[in-house]
Amino acid sequence: MNSALIGKIEKARRYAEEPERAQLQSLHVRFRGDHDVYDVRFEDQHWSCTCHSFSALGLGTCSHIMALERLLAPMIPAEVPASGTQPLGSS
Repeated sequence: MNSALIGKIEKARRYAEEPERAQLQSLHVRFRGDHDVYDVRFEDQHWSCTCHSFSALGLGTCSHIMALERLLAPMIPAEVPASGTQPLGSS
């Protein structure tokens, strides 16, 4: 294997062990839930989801967003409040 590639692989491995190096700015995920497939987005430091719960309950979150927050926690900017921590009616 090319020695330059070996160095890049080692660097990538080290970076992957330090997820706080990366900070999400925007994200679009197709999330396969129990009942359907939903589009979950993170843009302008806000989450959105196409599931019924997100729009109907008006909580600004849903189980799909909460799952992604758990998966991506080290990469979500610190100034973005976790789901369910914003007062109702704020955006």
